[in-house]
Amino acid sequence: MTPNENIARLGLTLPTVPTPIAAYVNCVRSGNLLFLSGGLPIDGDKKILGQVPRDVSIEEAQEASRMCVLNRLAVIQSEIGDLNRVTRIVTVGGFVSSAPDFYDHPKVVNGASELLLEIFGEKGKHSRTAVGVAALPLNAAVEINLVVEVE
Repeated sequence: MTPNENIARLGLTLPTVPTPIAAYVNCVRSGNLLFLSGGLPIDGDKKILGQVPRDVSIEEAQEASRMCVLNRLAVIQSEIGDLNRVTRIVTVGGFVSSAPDFYDHPKVVNGASELLLEIFGEKGKHSRTAVGVAALPLNAAVEINLVVEVE
């Protein structure tokens, strides 16, 4: 199945490409690599905001990670025209707004990693960083950035 077919099979859709909130662009291409800026769990009126686990449960934060991935995939599709042109998800950077005594950042970012595997199969296997931070832009619970290889 194609990535777009897998997205549909999962009952998901890609959101509208977000407008950057500061002095940066969503994506920079260098050769066959796309470097994607961090995406937030915001899709229209749906937002997942706050600190994990104080304001947001681990399960809600995993959903936030998935929202971030869909947001980033919309950027990729806009940039290259077709998700079939993705040859590899190279790396995922996951940032979790969390309380100082929270240590399950990898569980939160698994939401992103698992979705990428469901959408891209073997091409979705990637290296990853999952870290906790004191705060994220717009009080987002999670921020995800990607490096993606394309044809």
